[in-house]
Amino acid sequence: MIRFENLTKSFRVRGERKIVIDNQSIEFGAGRSIGLLGRNGAGKSTMLELVAGTQRPDKGRIVRGGSVSWPVSLSSSFHRELTGAQNIRFIARIYGVDTDALVAFVEDFAELGQHYYMPVRSYSQGMRARLGFGASMGIRFDTYLVDEVTAVGDVSFKRKSEAVFRERMKHAGALVVSHSLSQIRSYCEEGVVLHQGQLFHFPDVEEAIAFYQSLMQ
Repeated sequence: MIRFENLTKSFRVRGERKIVIDNQSIEFGAGRSIGLLGRNGAGKSTMLELVAGTQRPDKGRIVRGGSVSWPVSLSSSFHRELTGAQNIRFIARIYGVDTDALVAFVEDFAELGQHYYMPVRSYSQGMRARLGFGASMGIRFDTYLVDEVTAVGDVSFKRKSEAVFRERMKHAGALVVSHSLSQIRSYCEEGVVLHQGQLFHFPDVEEAIAFYQSLMQ
């Protein structure tokens, strides 16, 4: 369960206030997979970071029931001077999971080869994304925050990412951002549209997609 209570978030952009979320209250049920839709720049990634706790709201609060992942796309949070494996060990200690098991899972999943034991500063953006996605899928969260679930890697890696994500969704909820409406349809039961600071929640994902498409016309 995730609940927004009178939540407001804004930024100063070129001297003007850009409102991302304007005094919104909404609740997402436990174990539900929800697609987050909105125009480019609407604030979808910011919303994920608010839920994760990596951004703070201007006003209001977020109530979280159960464990919530970090935004999977937030691979920039890795320590650049540590190796991929060292970063994963650090994450395992923070979240209180078996260190060796998580290191082994990510090594097998991310397919980084010898780079897994090299400093993250030597990684490409795609390699960091694979490391981050592997780390998040290796921990059993109650709710996963995902920005473009299969955006990196070749066809084989994308298929593997889809398979493990679907397996996790059998026992967890998710808040999913994707530019692919087919992915939103495939992964999500419900939808929420972020538009001009307002959140429009639809219990049927097809209704959310229809509303989003009407805004884009």
